[in-house]
Amino acid sequence: MLLVGVVATAMGVQLFAWPFLLRQWGAPMLWLMVPLVLLTPTHWGLIHESIHGHLFARRRLNEWAGRALSIAFLLPYDAARFGHLMHHRFTREAYDQPDVHEGANHRVLARLGYYAHLLGGLYLGEVVLPLLTFLPVNLVRRLVANKLKSDAPVDRDIQRLFVAFAGNKERRACIRRDWMLSLALHALAFYVYGAWWPVLAVTMFLRGVWLSVADNLPHYDVKLDEPARARTFRVSPLWRPVLMNHHLHRLHHEHPTLPWTALSGLAPEGGEPTDAGYFRSALRQFRGFGHLR
Repeated sequence: MLLVGVVATAMGVQLFAWPFLLRQWGAPMLWLMVPLVLLTPTHWGLIHESIHGHLFARRRLNEWAGRALSIAFLLPYDAARFGHLMHHRFTREAYDQPDVHEGANHRVLARLGYYAHLLGGLYLGEVVLPLLTFLPVNLVRRLVANKLKSDAPVDRDIQRLFVAFAGNKERRACIRRDWMLSLALHALAFYVYGAWWPVLAVTMFLRGVWLSVADNLPHYDVKLDEPARARTFRVSPLWRPVLMNHHLHRLHHEHPTLPWTALSGLAPEGGEPTDAGYFRSALRQFRGFGHLR
């Protein structure tokens, strides 16, 4: 509840209170961008807990809290939930390898796409994803099927599940509704900012970059035979509540039914010998493609 309150307050400041502070005191108020960006993993972490049913004990409250947090982050909750649970079920399968180049397109183009993915591309893709729900169902199904086309048995299962989700009328309606609420909320925020609107745009961009980098980090350069196909990292105790133990990602994949607060009890004191620093590993992703084997 404390973290929910902190993030809700931060979103109120970012969307509506900050422009008044900027008009009143000017440039010194730009420092507020720092805590707002640093709370990005906490905001996503709360959505993540809702996806796994851990945010609140009551199912309806858990879902609507996660949905409200997603609307404030311009994320489609239903699509994020489906994609994340598929990620758990099919970790590092062919559709889940943004850091791997298999030669399907030119290496230079693939490298540009990879860095675009890291520098906010993942977040931008999720922001515009709801546009698909305004297209005819059959067209969306064909687009998804072609995107995930493969002859491998596992890939055919993945394709089938994604196509079924893409054609789900109830989920499509929910995604459209939430997206329009997000657009209305952020349009109002940009209007309130007035001449200071670039500040909001830059803050949203930096939050998107953080989300994109953090999402790729635990699986970057992970081999298919590594435990849970994910890694854990070392981080200062000060950062653990901010990251909501996202640095213990392998443990989360091994125990997805546990809330984030239980993961630290599973981690050996001081971390494992193979663990690397969280932020150093985040920068390591910018070396380029990883490898599966």
